[in-house]
Amino acid sequence: MNVFRLIGDMSHLLAILLLLLKMWKSRSVAGISGKSQILFALVFTTRYLDLFTSFISVYNTCMKVFFISSSYVTVYFIYQHFKATYDSNHDTFRVEFLVVPVGGLAFLVNHEFSPLEILWTFSIYLESVAILPQLFMVSKTGEAETITSHYLFALGSYRALYLLNWIYRYYFEGFFDLIAVVAGCVQTILYCDFFYLYITKVLKGKKISLPA
Repeated sequence: MNVFRLIGDMSHLLAILLLLLKMWKSRSVAGISGKSQILFALVFTTRYLDLFTSFISVYNTCMKVFFISSSYVTVYFIYQHFKATYDSNHDTFRVEFLVVPVGGLAFLVNHEFSPLEILWTFSIYLESVAILPQLFMVSKTGEAETITSHYLFALGSYRALYLLNWIYRYYFEGFFDLIAVVAGCVQTILYCDFFYLYITKVLKGKKISLPA
């Protein structure tokens, strides 16, 4: 554990809490992509199957349980509890165009050809593109609520901080995971335009918008 990973984890935790708080307080899931949240639930489920096979630390276990459970609570809010406010007309990204190629890549490029390792690799690849339905939805509607923008910024910051974590681990621990680093770079690049809009608009009190 180093400071970059710890802050990255806290940023990830903050993103999820902001999203849940937004939905609960507003009693609405307007502007939230259910498809992205399903992909994140799939990411956490396939990544943290090692909960049943290994123990690293109490911190590690608690974080894994939180991410899995919160992702399913989010999906439940969108498709059941607050489904009347869900904007399915704008949440139209074809997620099969992400899941199928990512699944194939996980079979072809992995560290070890075993079920748990393939599923872990699948989760890494899928997480790098899981935000695309949300960004696509923002693009179609032309704007995002401020709290949704804070959620997206915190989520993007988490992955950017993990890149610093991997640089730290490479120089001080000799650890390098090419799959995680490449996927993390792809994910961070996808957020770059959003980061720019967030800094130039949201931090100045304006509502964020993307070209429709």
